[in-house]
Amino acid sequence: MKREILINANPRETRVAIIEDDQLVELLVDRPEARRMVGDIYLGRVEAVLPGIQAAFVDIGTEKSAFLHASDLVFPEDESEDEHDDDADDDDESEHGGGSRRRHAKAPPIQDVLKRGQDLIVQVSKEPISTKGPRVTAQVSLAGRFLVYMPFAERVGVSRKIGDREERKRLRAQVEAVLPKDAGGVIVRTVGEDVTKDTLERELTTLIGQWKRIKRKTHFVRAPALVHRETSLTRGLMRDVFSTKVEQVTVDSKQVYNEILEYLKGIAPELVDRIKLYEEQTPLFDQANIEQELRDLFKRRCDLPSGGYLIIEPTEALVSVDVNSGRYTGKKDPEKTILKTNLEAAREVARQARLRDLGGIIVCDFIDMETKANRDKVLQELRMHLGRDRARTKAFAVSDLGLIEMTRQRVRQSHLQSMTEPCPTCHGTGRVFTAETIARRIERSIKRVGLEGRKDPLLVRIHPDVAMYVLENEKDFLKKLEKATGIALELRDDPLLKPDEFKLVVKSAGRDVTGQYAVA
Repeated sequence: MKREILINANPRETRVAIIEDDQLVELLVDRPEARRMVGDIYLGRVEAVLPGIQAAFVDIGTEKSAFLHASDLVFPEDESEDEHDDDADDDDESEHGGGSRRRHAKAPPIQDVLKRGQDLIVQVSKEPISTKGPRVTAQVSLAGRFLVYMPFAERVGVSRKIGDREERKRLRAQVEAVLPKDAGGVIVRTVGEDVTKDTLERELTTLIGQWKRIKRKTHFVRAPALVHRETSLTRGLMRDVFSTKVEQVTVDSKQVYNEILEYLKGIAPELVDRIKLYEEQTPLFDQANIEQELRDLFKRRCDLPSGGYLIIEPTEALVSVDVNSGRYTGKKDPEKTILKTNLEAAREVARQARLRDLGGIIVCDFIDMETKANRDKVLQELRMHLGRDRARTKAFAVSDLGLIEMTRQRVRQSHLQSMTEPCPTCHGTGRVFTAETIARRIERSIKRVGLEGRKDPLLVRIHPDVAMYVLENEKDFLKKLEKATGIALELRDDPLLKPDEFKLVVKSAGRDVTGQYAVA
């Protein structure tokens, strides 16, 4: 698989596009005013302990207190479960370390471990999303290029993406040999394959030293305080994603280019020649033909190669994806036609999930298939392409309703949430009342005025589109209302109003009385 990284940087924004087989699959955006928090370590202060949900709220200095669940506290590991765990879970290419999600023996109640006012070292595992504050964990992890160091763990694991059993054994033995006693736990990352013992020892020493500095810093600051900031987007990308599997990294900023070169000389000098500075007049993303695709990022409809299409609808609880055959009708066999569309859709669902940075529960409604073999093929295709995702994903078997439910790790807001805001007219529903509905609302509101016995002449201000509807379809609208209520009315269009907004104004006093009478 051909993989390439493009970095477009300026002082106000850094955009990173990851391209696989000439197709855009991932977009990362970093802005100074919306700095990434995942991986940052804080000395926090426990604000409240809630036994009913086995969680606590921790003040880390952010607008909203951070949420800490009991499962993210530090407890002794369950040796019986982890002793022979060859497939240690490694968030191998995520922005901050990973192997911190561990299983435990019976954890004591959170109220027995934490008390209000207590200081606690925590690490951000999920950024604030919507109305929720950040999520934190006390199971701190520090990511290096080849290793993830976990000071509170007790075992050595190897990324499950390293499949060779002998290599896994060798790496585990090498790390165990250089890991000081009672120093914590380690996970070997995928890029650590074939790395020498000296390299692993050097990085482990660096990570342990970094943790000691963080611990020392906590003695000289008062909670809440930031004690360690995760590395920048571009550096984190070089550490986590850039390897021999990436053919080229193209950067259009001389400053960022020099920063990357300097960083790589320290961690992977053999990859320096793969960094290219882009100096052409045409903007980098325009040259790569991906700017248009980014503009279409939030469209509901996403076309498939054969003529089918997806409809992607994010909601509060989940993201729904509907697959349609569209204009693709195949030749003779309808089952083959459906299978081809569904296979294309499975590939595109996996790509769009990464590209839009969708998270949480995703429900895919594929076109109904008659045979189980075909359903399994589609599920297999989806899982294979999800395997390329840096975020943790899981796709479940096809349900009785023909749906495939999947989950994708969510550590921050999706691009839709971070780069857009609700429409001030429809407030995020995507719908506004029709002109006819507005006419009926005006009618009901004016009748309410009449019921109170008011006889002051009223000025009715409406959007031009509604005014046009009334003039063309209900010419006697005002006459009927005047006769029914005994109130003199004047209709006036106002282009400054929203399409489904209207105002009732008492002409003599110029007083807006809409709020009193426009209930529905």
